[in-house]
Amino acid sequence: MLDQKQVLDRYYLETRCQLVEIAATLDRFDRAESQGEAPQDPRLDQIYASLELLSRSRTSADRSRRLLEMFSDPA
Repeated sequence: MLDQKQVLDRYYLETRCQLVEIAATLDRFDRAESQGEAPQDPRLDQIYASLELLSRSRTSADRSRRLLEMFSDPA
C-alpha cells in the first residue's frame, strides 16, 4: 500500500490534468452562445455539486462512492 506522499507523487500530474480539463469544459460552456435563458440542466448541477464535494478537504475516504451515487440514475 502506498503512503500519502507516494500517492501524490504518483497521481498528482494526472489529477492536475483532469482538473484543468474540467475547468476548460466549464469555460467552453460559459463562452458558448445561449439560446435565450440559461439552461436548467441537471447535469450541470451534478457537475457543480461534485466539485463542491471534492473541494472539502479530508472529509472522508468515500468520495468516489459518493460521486458515483450522485451521478447514478435514481432507482
